[in-house]
Amino acid sequence: MKKLSLAVFNTQPPHLYLGGVERRILETGKRLSSEVDFTVYSGTKAGFHTPTTVDGVSIVPCSSTDRVFPLDNLTFNRTLSKMANKINADVHESHNVSGYGFQNALKRRGVKAPFITTVHGVLADEYAQVQARGCMSTRAKTANFFMKRLAKIEEESAKKADFVVTISQYSKQKIVELYGVNPEKIRIVPNGVDPERFKPDAEGCRREFKARIGADGRQVVLFVGRLIPRKGLSYLIQAAKNIVQGRNQTLFVIVGDGPSKSSLEAEVAQANLSGNFLFLGDVSETDLSAAYACAEVFVFPSIQEGQGIALLEAQASATPVVAFNVSGVSEAVLTGETGLLVEPADSDAFADAVLKLLSDASLRQSMGVNGRKYIVSELTWDVCAQKMLGVYREAQQMV
Repeated sequence: MKKLSLAVFNTQPPHLYLGGVERRILETGKRLSSEVDFTVYSGTKAGFHTPTTVDGVSIVPCSSTDRVFPLDNLTFNRTLSKMANKINADVHESHNVSGYGFQNALKRRGVKAPFITTVHGVLADEYAQVQARGCMSTRAKTANFFMKRLAKIEEESAKKADFVVTISQYSKQKIVELYGVNPEKIRIVPNGVDPERFKPDAEGCRREFKARIGADGRQVVLFVGRLIPRKGLSYLIQAAKNIVQGRNQTLFVIVGDGPSKSSLEAEVAQANLSGNFLFLGDVSETDLSAAYACAEVFVFPSIQEGQGIALLEAQASATPVVAFNVSGVSEAVLTGETGLLVEPADSDAFADAVLKLLSDASLRQSMGVNGRKYIVSELTWDVCAQKMLGVYREAQQMV
């Protein structure tokens, strides 16, 4: 069978960013490189100006700003709209409203080319969740204003697309409910994880990483993700007040960076918890795997999530999870089997769940084993890639 040519659009260069979207693009492309000519068109961010190839995936820079979202997204889409006659592929796929400029240009020219919009977290849902929290800073209000506008673009792109791909039943429900998209053209393809990279590690490696971050003799509670309001880290800080009362040597290790970092550090200091929190920022791929493997508990206090790749990585590493029972999280974690889910925004219940796991090594071990089995059997990148190939072939046949 002839190789399918695929053009993928994403504002951020996937090889220079470690977000869930970028990881999905590269992991899927790597696994389909023998069957698909996989080309990613991305913005000129983080100094990306020269075309490159990573694991069989071609990555092409397209002019954008190197400023924060959505300014980079806007300029990237303007560039794409001017390139509509230069990009010829069997199928086109856009992630997170990163390709609407190209999509609109095709429509204006009357070109019938299959177009897939992949929605990770439904922006209209995220906007509503943030609004509901209230008490936003000026920065947060500005960000939410732009999110509302982008949600409208996401809605229009989803309605125009031949197929909409999303990562959970929850996200599909919200796309139908908030965007009015025909459910018959929505395909669910969950994210995955590489179980050979994220796995229970040798004791020596755990000890080495814990020693390096100053966590010897302490139980580690780990968070991995962007430091943004939606991730709910303020709830974790509130829960930590209760947790350290019972287990004062607990160390909360925060992996990731983002605009909320300074305010979160201030919250920690105000709560007199500076000795219990360690903000590592972004870490190497090797250290990320080690962080999951050395943690006693992985926490995920997000208030809205399409799925949450970090949840999959933690479970693949045999680390039990505590999270709020929101959105797509309930599809990613088997509550009572691979982790504990509690009522949203309930910091006291969150603290109780963490303490339950910290105080019961047997429960942690059994949940860890269950989590690893669950991920390996159902949520790997190999599974994701094959499902996406099916969607690409289905779209190709529409022309």
